[in-house]
Amino acid sequence: MQSFSNRHLAAFTAALALLLLAWDFSGLDLALAHGFGGAAGFPLRDNTFLTVVLHDGARRLAWLLALGLCVAVWWPVGWLLRLPVNRRLQLAATPLLAVLVVGALKSFSTASCPWSMADFGGVAHYTPHWQHLLTPDGGSGQCFPGGHAASGFAFVGGYFAFRETAPVIARGWLAAALLAGGVLGLAQQIRGAHFTSHTLWTAFICWCVAWAMDGLFTRLALSPLGQDIGEAA
Repeated sequence: MQSFSNRHLAAFTAALALLLLAWDFSGLDLALAHGFGGAAGFPLRDNTFLTVVLHDGARRLAWLLALGLCVAVWWPVGWLLRLPVNRRLQLAATPLLAVLVVGALKSFSTASCPWSMADFGGVAHYTPHWQHLLTPDGGSGQCFPGGHAASGFAFVGGYFAFRETAPVIARGWLAAALLAGGVLGLAQQIRGAHFTSHTLWTAFICWCVAWAMDGLFTRLALSPLGQDIGEAA
């Protein structure tokens, strides 16, 4: 069943990658950005709700949740009691790694934010962001993928941690993480901080990190080290 599930996950993930590549070259990024801003910039860039609640507040909440999951590795409560210690460790470690990967990619990216584009009063010129690996757009860069959306998407690892012992919780956790990441990504798009593709690729990256971590912790559980950890817990 595990092998069967992973084959389907591989096909699903590959299909997502193809759809995202198609989106990149569709030109819809810029068209949707024009729905939120114009030559004078983005009118809601400094909106209090978007900046204070959905940006600063949501980020603090995400870090608080991540800290709670780390503590719960050894002192689980509620749903977490259904997970063995190796899966609780997986649940805590996955969002941290996902945020680290997204942040690393962002730091090396030459793709600029929408508010830096000439269409919106900036100096950069829009091209599909993967092309920026070779050709900078003339802006400040470091805007791809969407770091803030990762505050929600990073928690998709809960799906993999729960899928064997509590599939209903797994699906609910996945839906909540996707919803949170989508809302946070949309908030940044409205402000002009990211294109839609930035949010979509962030979700994809976090999904791939979570799937890779699931494979790692599955193997760890079968190893002598994993068995020792389980006995210690």
